[in-house]
Amino acid sequence: MQKFSSRSHGLDTLRSVAILSVIGFHLWGYHGETVPDAMLPLLRIGWMGVDLFFVLSGYLIATQLFRPYCEGRRLRVWEFYRNRLYRVLPAFLVVLGLYLLVPEWRETSALAPAWQYATFTFNLLAEHPASKSFSHAWSLCVEEHFYLFLPLIVLAAMRKPSARRAVTLVGGFVLLGIAARGWFLFHTLRPLAGQDEFGTAFMRHIYYPTYSRLDGLLAGASLAMLKMFRPGWWVQIARRGHMLLVLGVTMTGAAVLLFQDRHPAAAGTSVGSVLFGFPLLAVGLACLVASALSTNGWLRLKVPGAQLCATLAYCVYLTQKEMLHLVDSWFPTLEHAGRLPWAVVYLMVCFAAAGVLHVCVERPFLRLRDRARASTRAAEEAAPLDSGIEPAL
Repeated sequence: MQKFSSRSHGLDTLRSVAILSVIGFHLWGYHGETVPDAMLPLLRIGWMGVDLFFVLSGYLIATQLFRPYCEGRRLRVWEFYRNRLYRVLPAFLVVLGLYLLVPEWRETSALAPAWQYATFTFNLLAEHPASKSFSHAWSLCVEEHFYLFLPLIVLAAMRKPSARRAVTLVGGFVLLGIAARGWFLFHTLRPLAGQDEFGTAFMRHIYYPTYSRLDGLLAGASLAMLKMFRPGWWVQIARRGHMLLVLGVTMTGAAVLLFQDRHPAAAGTSVGSVLFGFPLLAVGLACLVASALSTNGWLRLKVPGAQLCATLAYCVYLTQKEMLHLVDSWFPTLEHAGRLPWAVVYLMVCFAAAGVLHVCVERPFLRLRDRARASTRAAEEAAPLDSGIEPAL
């Protein structure tokens, strides 16, 4: 039976990097002229912060699902779903309610039907999704689909666990993503090359859908699988934190070059970037996550402020585009004061709004989640004494 620690300073650092990257990318997209020139190359690739979130989520969620088996228990699927509902839904529904009830909250006038957001199908069904308010909900849709189906896959696979079957399963999903992107590249995107509709078609068919964006989640889950079920291998890997950091930076840099230092939709119809850019990026980011989990890598060190930033990351992600819009509305003359003051005010407002959402909504429901979890554990421990039978784990 293995025991596992729950907090990693390195993962807090990477989560902070991910959310700051996303904020920077949207800041550049809306107000590129207000950003210092030296920062532009970094901000242009800030979209990769979402992929880093995917790798982190894949690792953390898969760890939760694999841990019961490593501790001699069985997976309780409903308990996992319940914990995810407490974690994700309250803050999301509050923000969605603001979008529906307060038009001034929206960063654009267009809004997809409410049921697409509420059912987490926005990334699959929305027409012209990039032009809609709350368009960043697409990544939450991808993660929710992952949360929904991965436990069922794990439950089925662990009936007869096999390393070969696990590798085949992960590889199959990666190839499915490549095949889906390839189909849309040659049958939908190539005929639209050079036309105004190309960018919208790319986002709708390749960038947003779950079936083509599983690479990061799969890379993170594979990392968790390796750590949980091959502890001897993991010990050897964890001793090579510096090498993993170099490897991760190198592979991520190669992905940046493959995407031509731009957003995938702006990189055109390059076969290499569309088919293999996302898997290459996922593996590179997974190496960075492994370095953050290592015993000697620089990324594992505690960075001041990273834990707070990581704690607020979900609420920041939900509200950062709206705050960008509201800062423009509240301070219409601010950008004339200079590039730096505008960015500082935006970041302050962004994190202040996230802090309010976290304290008033997210944290109370996380406490309810913890109480429900503790109650379940207490009932499991008491069952043999009360009934004389083993608890149904």
